[in-house]
Amino acid sequence: MQKVINKKIYDTERAKLVAKYSNGLPISNFKHVYEDLYVTKKGQFFLHVQGGPLTIYSEKIGSNTYGVEDIILLSEDEAYKWLEKNNEIEVIKKYFDSEIEEG
Repeated sequence: MQKVINKKIYDTERAKLVAKYSNGLPISNFKHVYEDLYVTKKGQFFLHVQGGPLTIYSEKIGSNTYGVEDIILLSEDEAYKWLEKNNEIEVIKKYFDSEIEEG
């Protein structure tokens, strides 16, 4: 998927896939959610998201609600929080090693 945001193009084919999340539901389920975290060569993180009509990734048009696919830019802090929430420890070590320490 490609999307232009603020005169910059974000492309899932050209960026590096960092991590994935799925709630495990099939695409036919109205509650399915897929999130793929990417980073561009310039270091910009973004989520490629897809969700059913009963998720946060939906759009209401008239009286109908549809699932959508989108690209959402993330700051480094937002990307780190997404990785932490999804327990992506090895990816955190790779991209945010200087920000973590042993507890």
